[in-house]
Amino acid sequence: MRVKFVAKASLPTELGDFVISGFEDAATGKEHVVLSMGDISTDEPVLCRVHSECLTGDALFSMRCDCGPQLQFAMQKIADEGRGMILYLRQEGRGIGLLNKIRAYSLQDQGADTVEANEQLGFAADGREYDVCKPILDHFGVSRVSLMTNNPLKVEALRSQGIEVVERVQIETGLNSHNEEYLSVKMNKMGHLFKR
Repeated sequence: MRVKFVAKASLPTELGDFVISGFEDAATGKEHVVLSMGDISTDEPVLCRVHSECLTGDALFSMRCDCGPQLQFAMQKIADEGRGMILYLRQEGRGIGLLNKIRAYSLQDQGADTVEANEQLGFAADGREYDVCKPILDHFGVSRVSLMTNNPLKVEALRSQGIEVVERVQIETGLNSHNEEYLSVKMNKMGHLFKR
């Protein structure tokens, strides 16, 4: 089995009381978690966010990206609805790892954009993978989701695994003077969908 369920526990947060479930990816050895709230085992589509780890944005409040605000938005929206889940995948820096992400930041400080920096380091513009989503969602009996994302490739990735994405929920948050160019690159070079 690709993904092994390890444990779950209650996780009270400032945004509400979640359950945290831990999974181990046998193919990569990475540990992923799911935050869930309410009864997600029904046939109704589940409000869902697939969020890739971003230590700098999620935990250190970096303003270079919009990751932290997106995570908070997703948690708040789930808390408001009382039902939903976040798949928190351990693939820092669009899959290049934390130290390479800092190297990419250094290149951005010298004028490269986020895509150019990754490519100068020998990586793809976006090396994230979503193969673990299906077995994790299967564990919870979830096959239909309302996906909170601006990334159409994420929608395609889930649909290609047989997950029904009934709608894409826009996330418009986190814009600031430090990440305007970053968000512009996401929209113009990576095809992310923004209303602005």
